[in-house]
Amino acid sequence: MVIGLGYVELPLAREASLSGLRVVGYDLNEEIVAGLNSGRSHVGDIPSADVAEMLAKGFRATAAETEAGDPETIVICVPTPLSADSTPDLTAVSAATETAGRLLRPGMLVLLESTTYPGTTDEIVRPLLEKISGLTVGVDFSLAFSPERIDPGNPDFGLRNTPKVVGGQTTSCAERFYGKLCDQVIRARSTREAEMAKLLENTYRHVNIALVNEMAVFCHELGIDLWDAIRCAATKPFGFQAFHPGPGVGGHCIPIDPNYLGYKVRTLGYPFRFVELAQEINCRMPGYVVERAVELLNGAAKALNGARVLLLGVTNKKDVADQRESPVKVIGGKLRARGADLVYHDPHVAQWSAGGEPTRRADDLDAELAAADLVILLQDHQVGVRPGPDLPHCPPGPRHPWTSRRIEYREAVSKRGLWPRCGTSPLGAGPEPAASRVRAAAHPHRGC
Repeated sequence: MVIGLGYVELPLAREASLSGLRVVGYDLNEEIVAGLNSGRSHVGDIPSADVAEMLAKGFRATAAETEAGDPETIVICVPTPLSADSTPDLTAVSAATETAGRLLRPGMLVLLESTTYPGTTDEIVRPLLEKISGLTVGVDFSLAFSPERIDPGNPDFGLRNTPKVVGGQTTSCAERFYGKLCDQVIRARSTREAEMAKLLENTYRHVNIALVNEMAVFCHELGIDLWDAIRCAATKPFGFQAFHPGPGVGGHCIPIDPNYLGYKVRTLGYPFRFVELAQEINCRMPGYVVERAVELLNGAAKALNGARVLLLGVTNKKDVADQRESPVKVIGGKLRARGADLVYHDPHVAQWSAGGEPTRRADDLDAELAAADLVILLQDHQVGVRPGPDLPHCPPGPRHPWTSRRIEYREAVSKRGLWPRCGTSPLGAGPEPAASRVRAAAHPHRGC
């Protein structure tokens, strides 16, 4: 039984179903449940054809706890957002754990995959399960933590070929379960090390993105093309991993997970200064993008108030539809508050609002590029295809596996002479295009 049927849980349910396990998916969203039971996927990485295959192998979704049956394994993977005061909100984890506790019987395995601070499995999940069920972990049932590592839109790594970390007092049962779904299972010393591993992964990214974001600001002032410097540094075959600046951080992981670790550190009586500083730097990048936009327009004797500003890509990651925590919302709100006439283009988003108001969607990209006073490239989505000998007449559209080459926003902008060379961005240095209208592009940001 998989509790939660979102972009993380559905791939797990699919892999389990295709591995020969009978899977029940439990989600309180009745629309999602109805869609899955009718063979319709709501997750971009899972085509509806896969859902149909899952159904043929016995998968079913339900919003009723009484229809869960008698599962042998329960996997909990529900959202772990931040509360209004930026502290961990484990409401969904607690509710899912209570559901698992009511279904728990001797011999079962319970797995927590939701990202959380070290100690959650032992301090919150275990006591709840034991209290509700009357059973004892390690004696009557098994309990382990295994952090989810789903990367939406990644064509190379999925659940099967991404190593799975598992930690628990009774890890062997969890290892056998995940061994059916994953090529490699890594045993952690305990649940706390497994919980920390996930936070370490995303805090590492959060801090390094903040580093290059801050460098982007002063490199612009120094006349240094930071993107070219990163390109050169990345040629070193050891001791360096390239991170790129952008207008902020988005997604379900990077803007949130480090705060869970920071929360736990603060319970010890001192701050986690690296995380707090990184959060400060990354959160101020949307404002920096807006200031650069004002600067570019001023250089062309134009005001932001009344200027037509075209935003390219409003999701939190390239070629995905997920908008959670996308900094583009903040950028759009700030631009609108200063009087900009906003237009957006995103092949994955049919409706989008900024500053509490709907924003007009550009249907004709070429026409909007020609009409805009300022173009800001925020997410370098694929927006069409370049026909090749294998597909000479393919029109622009979603990714097509038979095309010779994809066309992304960056190329679409360059074709109109709006981008003088690859890498030019208002977040970095480099020559700005000489044109009657100002054209610019903010380097795309990356989500989780």
